[in-house]
Amino acid sequence: MKLKLIYSPENVQRPVLSEIIQRTNVPINILKAEVKPNSGEMLIDVLAVGEKLKEVLSLFQKAGVKVKEITRTLEIDHVRCISCGACVSPCPVQAISQDENWDIIFDEEKCIGCRICVHACPMGVIQMF
Repeated sequence: MKLKLIYSPENVQRPVLSEIIQRTNVPINILKAEVKPNSGEMLIDVLAVGEKLKEVLSLFQKAGVKVKEITRTLEIDHVRCISCGACVSPCPVQAISQDENWDIIFDEEKCIGCRICVHACPMGVIQMF
């Protein structure tokens, strides 16, 4: 499950993520991180389900980290999209591709939310959440 973590000044200096990984033994992949001295945001992929996932979520909340579930990373307006492919090659994880009809295909599981495709699209039809 992809989550956005929002760190406050009170908890940005603490090793919250590593403590939760050690305590739960759940692998967590950092997809994107922006950490400053007084704040921080991370997009992570938690490789757990059920009770283990609930435990991870609870521990983040107890540590004072705001957690937002990311159900969709981006949306492409296929009505306005001209399938030019400008978003395909800059994607660092190949989350965007084109099929045999040159239509744009998006793989939510691969996306790391880097926004490169948003900036590469000349039509402005890609929106991040």
